[in-house]
Amino acid sequence: MAARGAVAERSVERAIERRRAAYEEEVGRLVDASFALIRREGHLEPKVGEIVAAAGLSNQAFYKHFRSKDELLLAVLDEGFRRLGEYLERRMQKARTPERRIRQWINGVLEQALDAESARASRPFALSRGRLAELFPDEVRTAEQRLVDPLRESIEEAVRAGELAAADPERDAALIYGLAMGWVERQLMRSEPPSRRDAEHLLEFAMRGLRRLTTDPRR
Repeated sequence: MAARGAVAERSVERAIERRRAAYEEEVGRLVDASFALIRREGHLEPKVGEIVAAAGLSNQAFYKHFRSKDELLLAVLDEGFRRLGEYLERRMQKARTPERRIRQWINGVLEQALDAESARASRPFALSRGRLAELFPDEVRTAEQRLVDPLRESIEEAVRAGELAAADPERDAALIYGLAMGWVERQLMRSEPPSRRDAEHLLEFAMRGLRRLTTDPRR
C-alpha cells in the first residue's frame, strides 16, 4: 500500500476514532440494557431480542459486537466486577491503616448479600458465574484478579507495617476472596435473609488467620 501524507493519515485516524466511539457507545448501551433487564427479571438469561429492544438497537448491531449472548453476558459480568471493585476501593479509601482497609474490603464483599438492594442485583451473577467461568475461564479469572488485587496490596502494606507480619499476601488474598465470595453466593441462593452475626464471624475468622503466629506449625 502506498504511503500517505500526514494530512491523509490524520483523516484516517479521525475516521477510526469516530467509528470506535460509535462502537463503544453501542456496546455500552447493550451492557446497560442487559443490567437493567437482569435486575428487573432476576435472572441472567434475557433474550437477545429483549436486550436490543431495551438498548434501542438491532440484532445486526448486537452480532456486530458479540458472537453470542454468552459473550455479552461475560461483558456484563466483567462490568459488574468493575463496579464492585470501585465500590470496594471507595470503602477502603476511608480507612487509615492497612488492616482497616482489609476489613473494609471484606465487609464490602459481604454487603453484597446483606444489603437487600445489592442482593437483588448480585443474585443473577452468583447463580450464573460458574457457567460463565467454565465458558470463559481466562476472562473471568482476570476480572476476579482485578477485584482481589486491592486486598492483596493492603495485606502487603500490613506486612511491611508490621501489623500482619506472618501473612502471605498472594495466597491469603486469594483464600479470603474465595471465603467471602463463596459465603455471599451461598447466601444469595437461600430464601431466608443472611445473618449479620455470621458475616461478622467470617470477618473475624479471616482476620485471625491473617494474624497467625510466625512460627511454622510443621516444624
